[in-house]
Amino acid sequence: MKFSHQLIVSSEDIDEHKHVNNVAYLRWVQDVAVAHWEAEASFDLQSMFTWFVLRHEIDYKGRAFEGDLVTAETWVGKATRIKCERFSRILRNEEVLVEAKSIWCLLNSETQRPTRVTEELRAMFKML
Repeated sequence: MKFSHQLIVSSEDIDEHKHVNNVAYLRWVQDVAVAHWEAEASFDLQSMFTWFVLRHEIDYKGRAFEGDLVTAETWVGKATRIKCERFSRILRNEEVLVEAKSIWCLLNSETQRPTRVTEELRAMFKML
């Protein structure tokens, strides 16, 4: 199940080369993942669990500029006992600007320790 949201590139996202800084793309990858979690998970699930990034792999394929309308989209792939892979893309119109793969670990909110990915979460996010 893909989740997406749009944003307009602001002047704070621009680097000395006059296009979006790579760190801004990384922030958008994380922001769309968090927005997906907050949109789909109930308040109770959000209270019980939180996610922690273990790894990001990013391929930069194009450039965005101040004022551009871009779409950040994400979906979840395979899950293991305590981790899942999450894929993200940043697009302008149909042009893919960034592709990313991230590994997230599920944490118990109270203990801040890794915890098992529940069947409820697997079904909710259609994890493989």
